[in-house]
Amino acid sequence: MSNRIPPHHRRRQLLAGLILAPLAVAAASSGSTAGPLLADPAQTTPGVAAATGGTSFQDRSWGDDTTGEALKASLTSGRWEAKHDLGSLYSAAKRTGADYAWSTKVGSDVNVTGRGVDIALIDTGVAPVAGLADPSRVINGPDLSFESQDGDTRYLDGYGHGTHMAGIIAGRDADVVPGREDDSTKFVGMAPDARILNVKVATADGGADVTQVIAAINWVVAHRNDAGLNVRVINLSYGTNSTQSYLLDPLAYAVENAWDKGIVVVAAAGNDGSGTRLTMPAADPHVLAVGAVDHVGTSADNDDDTATITNSGTDGRRADLVAPGKSVVSLRTPGSYADRHHPEGLVSGDAAQRFFRGTGTSQATATVSGAVALLLQQRPELTPDQVKYLLVSNANLLKNAGPTQGAGVLDIKRALQAATPGASLAAQTWPKATGLGTLEASRGGSHVLDPLDGTVLTGEVDAMGQRWDARSWRDATAAGTAWSGGQWLGRTWTGSDWSGTSWSARSWRDAAWTGDSWTNITWEARSWRSDLQARSWRDLWTSTGWTSIDVNRSWSEASWNARSWRARSWRQEW
Repeated sequence: MSNRIPPHHRRRQLLAGLILAPLAVAAASSGSTAGPLLADPAQTTPGVAAATGGTSFQDRSWGDDTTGEALKASLTSGRWEAKHDLGSLYSAAKRTGADYAWSTKVGSDVNVTGRGVDIALIDTGVAPVAGLADPSRVINGPDLSFESQDGDTRYLDGYGHGTHMAGIIAGRDADVVPGREDDSTKFVGMAPDARILNVKVATADGGADVTQVIAAINWVVAHRNDAGLNVRVINLSYGTNSTQSYLLDPLAYAVENAWDKGIVVVAAAGNDGSGTRLTMPAADPHVLAVGAVDHVGTSADNDDDTATITNSGTDGRRADLVAPGKSVVSLRTPGSYADRHHPEGLVSGDAAQRFFRGTGTSQATATVSGAVALLLQQRPELTPDQVKYLLVSNANLLKNAGPTQGAGVLDIKRALQAATPGASLAAQTWPKATGLGTLEASRGGSHVLDPLDGTVLTGEVDAMGQRWDARSWRDATAAGTAWSGGQWLGRTWTGSDWSGTSWSARSWRDAAWTGDSWTNITWEARSWRSDLQARSWRDLWTSTGWTSIDVNRSWSEASWNARSWRARSWRQEW
């Protein structure tokens, strides 16, 4: 490769063109019908979500404990023990070298745990479950989802995906003793002292338009250095089947802009398996695209393989590396959509039922985001290109896997020990995206619809119903003016500042939406409480979880499980 990617990365022919997709695949039993899925489009009224259907490939991503990890982990004591489960984060830390980082000092006496690094999680929200309940460690950025207009749903995760990712990235039990992060009896994420910036864009059924994700990326860039913030990473366990080149795609332009502003963008390769391109924005060669590795049920590393769900990509663009993504155990969101419709995700032997198991490139992406935070705490001066070079050039090639693995398996220890590459050596010289393509091509077949009348959002219109001017947006993004207070491209999407006086109590303010939606119904005329009741999602978040989430009418043309937010966007990255 002439683009200054490390030598062994060149050998794997990891060229430009990654596509991002939500990557969490649930494992349902044979013949299961867990959750409403999108019916055959030929048999469905256009623009109307079907309530029933067969189990999709994406549905088979929750659980997926095909090697009997839960049984092995509870065999001795009768209760689940992380040290005996290859899908636990305790095991992932051992296999990737995160535990080495935790015992390594930086400066005088500070362990490498991600401290001082903020990671923007653009996803379905975060629930304040144990391990993520400390309000000083999860900060709520703007809620740009269709749930933002109701106080009972704002910022919170009604689907269960965002919480699962947040746990992998930076979860930490309150009683973990500093310096003892490797305690197998505690829940600890990859970068347990990093901070999550929660930027919610999707509803409880995963409904989100690509413009909401683009707006979120723009917002993170604009506010990355707000007083007290240090956003250095964006986690995108999301992706679309964009039908245009990354050189045109507006989502690709948005992530490249973030990268150029010093933010490492980590994107999921997709869960559609062999013969499929990477999803967008992972298809953009500038970002860090992640596939999943399968432990195949053994503690040895020499028989590991690329998870079959990982999008293989093409010779022009494959995943940059792979990370643990097989039956990963992270935090459960009680009563969420995934929780209610995928009981196979529950972890046997977990008496407190705190945990949920999922497979996919989403989990692998979250693992790598945590690794990036560790590296940036150790060397905060690193550029995104240098971070990518260090992780890719120090990955370990799988012996029996093909080019889908990219440079190989994440090895944080080797990356931390490696010398910092010079800026010219690490520099990427891929052609830059213009952002002048279409929104409809960027959506790649994934749409949202209005639950009141079934009108689908299509064409060159954003989620607020405003006509899209690609050139004006591109220029504003480049100039850093796409957001002004709570307005994106001149339309109010959220509040204009932070609430609270300290980071332990801060959230980005909300604001009422005005003007017409894409259905020509004014946002002011809507009863958000009525919408919630129509969908029967949830009555209230309590200390034990959601009291009810049963998606009957939703914002997603197809459910996350069918092939929309997750399958085609957050795309089975579970």
